[in-house]
Amino acid sequence: MGTPKPELYFVFMNYDPHYQRLRADRTKKGAHELDLYLSRKHDELLASNLQPGSYKKTISLVIVDGFAVEITEAQANVLRSANGVRLVEKNQELA
Repeated sequence: MGTPKPELYFVFMNYDPHYQRLRADRTKKGAHELDLYLSRKHDELLASNLQPGSYKKTISLVIVDGFAVEITEAQANVLRSANGVRLVEKNQELA
């Protein structure tokens, strides 16, 4: 058998009061700060739990404090037990 093929998963984070404060700021500067905060937060979570180069984050989701990432099922299981993660779900293609 070969190497498991990465698939798209969505990772949703636990409640974060700093995220909530930033999200409440509806200014252009506030939106930019929120984007930077979430991107850094999500990147740090991945870097501290998975091997560099073994995943590909595709997007941070500002509205729900989550992100999409291409990973294997084994990596998804690692993230499920990571501190601060609420839910990890595989993308479901609708036919």
